[in-house]
Amino acid sequence: MSDVLLIEDNDDDIELARRAFEKAGRASNVHIAQDGAQALDYLFGRGAYVDQAAAPSVQLVLLDLNLPKTSGLEVLRQIRLNPSTQHIPVVVLTVSKKEPDLLQSFTMGIVDYLIKPLDPDRFMQIYRKYVRTPKT
Repeated sequence: MSDVLLIEDNDDDIELARRAFEKAGRASNVHIAQDGAQALDYLFGRGAYVDQAAAPSVQLVLLDLNLPKTSGLEVLRQIRLNPSTQHIPVVVLTVSKKEPDLLQSFTMGIVDYLIKPLDPDRFMQIYRKYVRTPKT
């Protein structure tokens, strides 16, 4: 199971995120969905994820708004409507803080946003803020 669900269709942004997680020693705790439909299937145990023993232990969703198949705003809407996922913090990945959908995302309950290309330090700040890690 994953601590973080990264929903991103851009390979360069995925690679930057992987490097940030590897730097923090958390790469194995990330699941990547490359479109909105795949993300929803993962979160709700549908499609390829129907055989999951339990719902994923996602503690943080990193969500690109411009996704194929199902838009980022629709993914966010479904996350917020479902009692099993509405508590999960969602951080939007955006190319500009002036993106029109960003304001709508805040009204729909996102907790923060990250400007792409991703700044690894800011990325890890968000991760540490929202993901509980087991004490060793």
